Amino acid sequence: MHAPAPSGPMVVALGFDGAPMFELSLPAEIFGLRRPEFGAEWYRFALASIDGRPIRTSQGWNLSVDGDMSLIEAADLIVIPGWKPADPSVPESLRDALLAAHARGARFASICSGAFLLAELGLLDGRRATTHWLHAPLLARRYPQVTVASDILYADGGTVLTSAGSAAGIDLLLHIVRQDYGVARANAVAKRLVLPAQREGDQRQFDDSMRAPQQTDRLATLMAQILSRPAEAWPVSRLAAEAGMSLRTLARAFSVRAGCAPGTYVLRARIARARELLETSRLPVERIAELSGFGSATSLQQNFRRQLGCSPTAYRRNFAPAEAHA
Repeated sequence: MHAPAPSGPMVVALGFDGAPMFELSLPAEIFGLRRPEFGAEWYRFALASIDGRPIRTSQGWNLSVDGDMSLIEAADLIVIPGWKPADPSVPESLRDALLAAHARGARFASICSGAFLLAELGLLDGRRATTHWLHAPLLARRYPQVTVASDILYADGGTVLTSAGSAAGIDLLLHIVRQDYGVARANAVAKRLVLPAQREGDQRQFDDSMRAPQQTDRLATLMAQILSRPAEAWPVSRLAAEAGMSLRTLARAFSVRAGCAPGTYVLRARIARARELLETSRLPVERIAELSGFGSATSLQQNFRRQLGCSPTAYRRNFAPAEAHA
């Protein structure tokens, strides 16, 4: 089938030395692939580098590009792949081009640590944003004016959108297709990619961030005890006594150390233990609920769906080795 030249929104992906190849391939696949079934009403796509020269990806592959920053001037949507969390500084020419694009109303979509570039430009100030859960604490510390949601797939901030770890970029880009061309087209693209039609942005990332703290004070000891014995009863009065703090000081200390309230920390520890047992054992869900502190399968089901966006059974099916649920 002959594919007419597309005439829809212009999408430009930003290429640079060290850019992740996978994250550059996502916008190319979703926006850059000709789709004759949609006619001319589809995206135009280009890959730009700062100076128009080929780039070398993080995998060591040399990649040619379609042009330099002049492509940004015509872009309706600019896709930012993983940037450099350790040194997020932005070259002046790139900064100027991106800020000018923002000023004229272009949209931005970042994948994974691409949020650091947007935050460095000030485009996430006052917005809710996300990134890979590994990078979320650093993003929150470095840019306190950004509301960092560390446990969601993507955040739609209107003209500035951010996604979590690499594969969550697919969910974000399909979300943009739904906005621009409707559910039917987005579902058709997802079907071609052999993907679920839609995962909501607030569906939780699957992270492993519940680790024993490195500090050695009483609060750290308490947090380690909760992680190792989540099935015990941990009322806030016991937590305060174990930490040697007033209730108000305890709440403030957990907020600083763990980024959440004491009760939420206990809940997350229980979810973490349930996940571990689902991944590594053949125990029935009822027994896992008891061992992780939920008491009943119903309570585990409800909390699991609320926190991770799926049932314990679905989690086990996706993440446990075959022998664990044979």
